[in-house]
Amino acid sequence: MTDTTTPISNSAITPTTASFDKKTANQADVAVTMTLNGNTLSTIKNGTATLVAGTDYTVSGSTVTIKKSYLATQALGTTTLSFEFSAGAAQSLAFTIADTTVAPTAALKVQMYNGTLSASGNTLNPKFKLVNTSTSAVTLSDVKLRYYYTIDGEKPQSFFCDWSQVGSANVTGAFVKLPTAKADADYYFEIGFTSAAGSLAAGGSIDIQVRVSKEDWTNYTQTGDYSFNAVDTNYVDWSKAPVYVSGNLIWGSEPN
Repeated sequence: MTDTTTPISNSAITPTTASFDKKTANQADVAVTMTLNGNTLSTIKNGTATLVAGTDYTVSGSTVTIKKSYLATQALGTTTLSFEFSAGAAQSLAFTIADTTVAPTAALKVQMYNGTLSASGNTLNPKFKLVNTSTSAVTLSDVKLRYYYTIDGEKPQSFFCDWSQVGSANVTGAFVKLPTAKADADYYFEIGFTSAAGSLAAGGSIDIQVRVSKEDWTNYTQTGDYSFNAVDTNYVDWSKAPVYVSGNLIWGSEPN
């Protein structure tokens, strides 16, 4: 018997990355164009939270407008919205949320080495030292740190903080898929801090020892990953682990 079932086509959205500045004068709604391919938009989610149509966003034809009033309530760093459709795969829009109301005066740097140097393994194990090189304290909840890598097989992932002076429970981790894969990175995980982490004193430093794995424990290939340090076994200045304060890059560089 011939199967005449029509194949399901995924919808698409443009853009898949965007930025939003909390500074009042720079705030604007963000328009997203949908290519529905026969589907309809069901919901938009931020993690487990569902955005409210008409309040957080509006829909007109194939255009979704994410309201600035909603974006202004999001935490600094990366916010990923998931567009879910009546059929096909969900599509992600990653926002970089910044606040240039006051330009950051913080001066931070990252030192790093990898606890596991093998070319292949089921765990990424970078160890970070965040150093405050300025003359004033930095509020850690304003700080984000990124590690860029290739996932080597799309699977759900888990983040663990094994130890930090500010308390492991006060260190957060989020995974972001790059909208356009690079040769040396198609994902990054972003380390952040809760308000309970407090501040990092002038001249002070903290260690952040983390692990990342896929939920099925399949291997990553670290060789060639952008942020991977294949040589050192102790802390060295590492510009390939960029740091952001209030959404502004202040140390290191992202992959080209």
